Amino acid sequence: MDWQHDGSTWPHRECSQFVQVGNLRWHVQRLPGKQTAPETSLPDLLLIHGTGASTHSWRALMPLLAPKYKVWAVDLPGHCFTSAGTAQQMSLPGMAQALAALLAALGVQPQVLVGHSAGAAIAARLCLDGWLTPQSLFSLNGALLPLGGLPGLIFPPAAKLMAALPFVPKLFAFSAANPLAASRLIAGTGSALDDEGTRLYARLLRSSNHAAGALAMMANWDLKALEIKIPELKPALTLVAGTNDKAVPPSQANRVHRMLPKSKLITLSGLGHLAHEEQAQTVANLLLA
Repeated sequence: MDWQHDGSTWPHRECSQFVQVGNLRWHVQRLPGKQTAPETSLPDLLLIHGTGASTHSWRALMPLLAPKYKVWAVDLPGHCFTSAGTAQQMSLPGMAQALAALLAALGVQPQVLVGHSAGAAIAARLCLDGWLTPQSLFSLNGALLPLGGLPGLIFPPAAKLMAALPFVPKLFAFSAANPLAASRLIAGTGSALDDEGTRLYARLLRSSNHAAGALAMMANWDLKALEIKIPELKPALTLVAGTNDKAVPPSQANRVHRMLPKSKLITLSGLGHLAHEEQAQTVANLLLA
């Protein structure tokens, strides 16, 4: 997406910066801490969005966390305003390594990691691969385990095929021009967003480059290795699952909780996959607690 055009009205535009690290030009947002303590004494908190999203998904949550944290959010490679990465950088360990390089360039060592959906898997990989050593890791409707059953057999090859066909992102963006496309997609996650949230997702969907980034991420994703390593996670893990999540079954959080009994499991009744956008205050209260 073009910053001069698309970024002119982007949420928290005034907090944005662009950072070049290697071949990647990252879009980074930072909300300064305030009110309760001197900024320099506040811990860093990193928000990692899921596949197909961007920093916009944290628009309501970030200001609620800013009084007690230095809050950071990024667009993942190939998403929104961050440039596309190589096939390796679009894989789970590759994306974790690329994000670690960005944080090193920024001089940021987050004490708290918050990942939504696939972002939770990236957060876990950052810890397991030794890139970061946070105190806490929050998984918001985290996609931490491979898909089971028939979807698990069909989805990965289909994603690879779509990512390999150059016309697919343009076709996807063309179909997203339908005003109902974003509403249908959001409804399919089990969430209900306000008009602003729907409009922002619609803008993302109409970008063929963003669609290509999301497809490349899905095509290079493999959670089997992560599943094996989950019991080795060292940060305090909190699993937050919306009972109405239609994208990642809440049963996944239960399975991860059984794999790592010291983790904490919290369910949010009636909320879907985008629970942090539906009820930002509810999620902020969990993080601030």
